[in-house]
Amino acid sequence: MTALKKYQRLECQGLWRETPEAQRRDVIVSFGTATLIIADDRSETALTHWSLPAVERRNPGVMPAIYAPGFEAAETLEIDDRVMIEALETVYQAVEAQRPHPGRMRNGLLGSGLALVLALGVFWMPGALVTHTARVVPQPKRQEIGRAVLADVARITGTTCADTAAKRPLARLTAKLFGPNTVTVEVMRDSPVPVAHLPGGILLLDRHQIENRDGPDVAAGYLLAERARAQAEDALVPLLRWAGVRATFHLLTTGQLPPPAIKGYGEAFLARAVQPVPAMVLLEKFRAAGVPSTPYAHAIDPSGATTKDLIAGDPFGSGATSKPLLSDNEWVTLQGICTQ
Repeated sequence: MTALKKYQRLECQGLWRETPEAQRRDVIVSFGTATLIIADDRSETALTHWSLPAVERRNPGVMPAIYAPGFEAAETLEIDDRVMIEALETVYQAVEAQRPHPGRMRNGLLGSGLALVLALGVFWMPGALVTHTARVVPQPKRQEIGRAVLADVARITGTTCADTAAKRPLARLTAKLFGPNTVTVEVMRDSPVPVAHLPGGILLLDRHQIENRDGPDVAAGYLLAERARAQAEDALVPLLRWAGVRATFHLLTTGQLPPPAIKGYGEAFLARAVQPVPAMVLLEKFRAAGVPSTPYAHAIDPSGATTKDLIAGDPFGSGATSKPLLSDNEWVTLQGICTQ
C-alpha cells in the first residue's frame, strides 16, 4: 500500500490534441475517482474525461508517452512525467491481467465491472474492493474459506467437539432453528467467546453453553442471536480487511484466498468487538424459531437489567408454551459432544 499511495491526487503537465488535425494544447492531467481528467493549463477547466481502464499507450517504450482513450479514439495525450506514466502503466497491467487469454481457465468471480473496481480498489478505495469481492464470492467458496479460518481458530480454542452420537441431536437442533442445510454449528472445546460466526454459514458455540445448562434454550438463544448478527455483518468482510488488498485482489481474480492470508487471523477474530443485535430483531427470531428469550437474556445478564426488553417481550413468557427443541435423552446425548 505504501508504494501505491504516491499515486493519489497525482497531477502532471501534458500536451492534448483533440483530433489529428488540431493543434496541441498545454493541459493539466490528473486522476479522478475513475477517470483521467484533462484540464486547460490556464483556466483549469476540464476539457475531457478518459475512463482509466480504457486508457492505452500508443507508443510503448518511447518518450514522451502518447496515450489515447481507446483503440480507435482520435484524441491523444503526450506525457513525459515518469510517475504519471508508471501509474497509468500499473492500471493498464491490472486491466490486461483480467482479459481472457486462450488456454486459461477463468473462475466465475470476474464480473463485467472488474477493471473499474480494481482501479478504484488499488488506488483509492480498498474498502470498495473488499466489499465488492465479498459480494461476489459464491457460497461454496465461502464455506471453504470458513473451514480454513476454523482451522486457524482451533489453534486457540482446541479442535471442534465431534462425538458421533452427539452430532445427531446437534444436527436436529440446528435444523429446527434454521431449517435444513443452511447453517453448520461447530462446538468449540475452549473458546473465549460464547458464540461466533464464520463465512459460509458456520456458527461456533462454546461447549459451556451446552454442558452447563439445564436445557437447549440458552444454546439456541446464542445461536439465533449470532445468526442474526451474521446476516447483518458479512463475516468475510473483516477477514478480507485483515488479509489486505493483495490477498483480496487474488481472491477476486483467481477464486482462491492464499493460505498465508488466513494464518494468524484466529486471534483477531476472537478478540473482535461484537455488535449488539436490536431486541426487536432478536424477539422476532425467537418467536419464529419457537424459542423463549428469557433463558438467553438471563445467560447474558443474570440480573436482567441490560436485557429487560428480551424478558418483557418474551414471545413465550406470558402463559404461552413452546415445543421442546430436543427430548431429554437427546439433550443429555448432546451434552456429551466433547467427551471424545
